[in-house]
Amino acid sequence: MKTGVVFPQTEIGSDPQQVRDYILAVEDMGFDFLLAYDHVIGANPDREGSWKGPYTHEHQFHEILTLFAYGAAITKNLEFVSGILILPQRSTALVAKQTAQIDILSGGRLRLGVAVGWNQVEMEALGERFSNRGKRIEEQVEVLRLLWTNELVTYEGKYHKLDNVGINPLPVQRPIPIWFGGYADVVLRRMARIGDGWMPGGGSLEKAQEEVDKVKRYLAENGRNYDDFGVDVRLSVSRQPESEWDKIITAWQNMGATHISMNTMGAGYTSLDEHLATLRKFKRHI
Repeated sequence: MKTGVVFPQTEIGSDPQQVRDYILAVEDMGFDFLLAYDHVIGANPDREGSWKGPYTHEHQFHEILTLFAYGAAITKNLEFVSGILILPQRSTALVAKQTAQIDILSGGRLRLGVAVGWNQVEMEALGERFSNRGKRIEEQVEVLRLLWTNELVTYEGKYHKLDNVGINPLPVQRPIPIWFGGYADVVLRRMARIGDGWMPGGGSLEKAQEEVDKVKRYLAENGRNYDDFGVDVRLSVSRQPESEWDKIITAWQNMGATHISMNTMGAGYTSLDEHLATLRKFKRHI
């Protein structure tokens, strides 16, 4: 398995030196990839009509595509992974352009994890409809791949119209890998049809095995092989004590995981050194 880290979005602060030190330390430790959560705009939980969610306007999030462009400039080997980018709340052509540029600047070190999202307030604030996001993401994936692999594209779908247009320059990877996040059955079926990999997130090992079995079945129904499919799982220090890490790592290895990362947020750390110390421990377990 390749090993990675979850960028501590909500806890790293806004000092660019802290961001730089963290990214360089992760690469120096020999991790293969850096994964970042996506959140563009936060809602006030006291807003009229109420609102509930894991993040509010008080949670800090660095914009991940800009972050990856910066990271590409200061690293040599680290892969940058969106985990996950909420694709339906963004312009597809703009995402194609931005990700192609990051892929070029990094020399092909980008992996795009996508999902439909859960935050209706955020999606509406970005000018997109929440109710049709599942249908739109499938067309978005198709359009992204066309734009990444062709000089010119003519396409007319339900949500996109491209009239003999293209992005220039094209990315190094043609196409950039697209992985899907989530456990819902509709997500697993969609992923088995059009995805390059799966980001299940964190759940119980018992549930994970059930979902792995589903993924294998759905891939087979689409003439695809699980052994050729990527699976990127995540540990969280706030939910899984170090005494359980070896068990979880081994279980996911046996389930065919190709990537595994550690999330150090939510453990009460107050310094960058504490985050990095946990990552060193994780690396030793791997």
